[in-house]
Amino acid sequence: MEPRIRLAYLVTHPIQYQTPLLRRIATEPGIDLTVFFCSGFSLKSYLDPSFATLVAWDIPLTGGYRHEILPALGPKDGISFWRPFNYGLASRLRRGNFDVLWVHGYNRWFHWRAMIRAKFGGLKVLVRDEATAISAPRHPLKRILKSLFFRALGSLGDGFLAIGRLNAEYYRSYGIAADRIFSMPYAVDNDFFRDQARAAVGEREHLRQILGLEPGRPVILYASKLSQVKRGIDLLEAYIRMSPDGVQEPRPYLVFIGEGNQRRVLEERAGATNWSSIKFLGFKNQTELPQYYDLCDVLVLPSVYEPWGLVINEVMNAGRAVIVSDQVGCGPDLVKNGENGYIFPAGDIIALGRSLADIISDPDRCRRMGARSLEIIRHWSFTEDLQGLRRALARLRKP
Repeated sequence: MEPRIRLAYLVTHPIQYQTPLLRRIATEPGIDLTVFFCSGFSLKSYLDPSFATLVAWDIPLTGGYRHEILPALGPKDGISFWRPFNYGLASRLRRGNFDVLWVHGYNRWFHWRAMIRAKFGGLKVLVRDEATAISAPRHPLKRILKSLFFRALGSLGDGFLAIGRLNAEYYRSYGIAADRIFSMPYAVDNDFFRDQARAAVGEREHLRQILGLEPGRPVILYASKLSQVKRGIDLLEAYIRMSPDGVQEPRPYLVFIGEGNQRRVLEERAGATNWSSIKFLGFKNQTELPQYYDLCDVLVLPSVYEPWGLVINEVMNAGRAVIVSDQVGCGPDLVKNGENGYIFPAGDIIALGRSLADIISDPDRCRRMGARSLEIIRHWSFTEDLQGLRRALARLRKP
């Protein structure tokens, strides 16, 4: 029997999507996991500027895995390239006799320092990040600088954990060899979202009554930050065009979940229609979301920049159709055109409207698309994450 691999995981702060995966890894035989956080700010209520509201997650972010918040000089209540100014990881890696350092995100000075110290200490280094060609620099000079950046990163990283197809292609485009890239898909706790959505079925009509939604009318859902880059306004304009005459409200409802600096703009545009079919529900926490996923017929993520889009994973576990722009990173992996939804060109309101009309106009097709979503997401889970992580660790064991 091979000895357990002592795995150190470095990440900026406790993240709600990662918590159940870390708990799962901690129970795996052969892996001895310790998580090091640069900050613990997300463990309490905090102001999220992009949500424009106070956020306090309603699920436990720690527990079930060994962890420590690293010491730091100066403020510890936010994350940036320099902050928090952490220290002490190298000594902890030595004392813990770790074999591998797994780093999530490479755009912080401390993460680079950690990788360098780990390499000098004889540890193997795994890297995971969200970057794709969507985020790649367009200017030739920036491309050259990025190539130099990846040359340095490639000398530090022994393995790269790809969150999806676009992420893997991105690594390869900057010279990372294919045999150093391991699939570790961006997944959510499928069991949680699937079970919670099923439990919400019995309360669906009650929720419709609370929200003032007439029985039988379809629901289009947006569930993300109300920011300019997420382009909720594009969805709103596409919805307005669904009116049969520009005056009468469309048959479907349009429900916005989320907060952000674009909420006022969206509400003013919606208010100009004088329709009661557009609802703004504000921020909803993790345990609240599944009931709205069950309520909707289709969820739309029209972002002009979105490295992944985990809300798509979540709603697919409720068996719902999805529509994403071609700038949403999960599209190539999770959205099969015409099968479980559509991918449309970002910013193309007409194309978005066509996709919406195609799904909403045929209830049977909408249900089939939802069932296909559920089939797809079953194979995009923590099980695949663990398989990818184990493949990477097994490769690092080899001399």
